[in-house]
Amino acid sequence: MGTGEQLVTVAAVLLGALTTHLTNYLMERSRNRYQLLTRWDDKKIDAYGDYVEAAKSKIARSKPLYELREGLHESQKPEQELREDLSEAGRLGGSTFERVMLLGGDDAIEAGHELNAVLAEIEWQATGKISGTLEEWRTRNRTAFRLINAFHEAARQDLGIQGNVTGQRHPERDLLLPPQQRDA
Repeated sequence: MGTGEQLVTVAAVLLGALTTHLTNYLMERSRNRYQLLTRWDDKKIDAYGDYVEAAKSKIARSKPLYELREGLHESQKPEQELREDLSEAGRLGGSTFERVMLLGGDDAIEAGHELNAVLAEIEWQATGKISGTLEEWRTRNRTAFRLINAFHEAARQDLGIQGNVTGQRHPERDLLLPPQQRDA
């Protein structure tokens, strides 16, 4: 085997080694990027889910206080305890929204701001800071649940999840009320 053939062989081996190294480097880099993206997606899913849970908790904790103050239902808890429950729900909602602000996409953050505004109105009406009729109370609650769905849509888009939670296949739902309360 001549010198030229040996140089070609060495060059082929070096080219093969370089190609293998470059391929491994690119695959490892791609794998690390994918892991980083999925790690943040997992944290986003948790942040979005926790925020929606906190928003619903705030609505649920507003209801007994509002009903007690308006004389609609008796409560086993005193008013002060109901106010403390609602205040705790507000603190939880604030901290979960902070995680949305840190991790969320622009549309999800904006949808959260809109929902927070309505949640504040619900809390204010429940505590008596603003007055309103039962129909205004129900309208605020309907709006909150519509905005929760809007938040879901924005979160799903941010996460790249296909499909919708609203639209033709998912008609808008109303508050679930017993028949005697629906007509009141």
